[in-house]
Amino acid sequence: MRILGIDPGLAIVGWGVIDYDRAKIRPVAYGAIRTPQGIPTEDRLEMIYTGMNELIGKYRPDEMSIEELFFTNNITTGIRVAEARGISLLAAKQANLPMQEYTPMQVKQAVVGYGKAEKKQVIAMVTSLLGLKEPPKPDDTADALAIAICHAHSGSSRLAPYFNKRI
Repeated sequence: MRILGIDPGLAIVGWGVIDYDRAKIRPVAYGAIRTPQGIPTEDRLEMIYTGMNELIGKYRPDEMSIEELFFTNNITTGIRVAEARGISLLAAKQANLPMQEYTPMQVKQAVVGYGKAEKKQVIAMVTSLLGLKEPPKPDDTADALAIAICHAHSGSSRLAPYFNKRI
């Protein structure tokens, strides 16, 4: 199974593609869609949409996993991230790509074994699990790979329909 993991954002959308077969995980490609500050939000969203379509077309994933939004204090930033996340979901839906969402705690639990793990622990485990020579950059890319790994571990389980909600 080929999985596209997405860490949504307006400035940076981290993405990672992995192949998963019988508990073996292999990295395929990873990176980030970046949008410049200072241009209208709708132009940035269009850049994300175009980038998502290119990723889906190039790597032909079987499924997509995406991080659930988690709001803290800045509601304006949260809304913009939600808009960017919606663009990613739209691109996947238009490609008939099955999607699964995971909370940050679920991702940390699946990758590190501890739902309150620190970012550096997640990055270290992603690097180790995928046999990478160096940690993926930027951190959003490492997060996207962690989301894909989480889906490989959780989404492929026969129990997944009982624990995960479908988008």
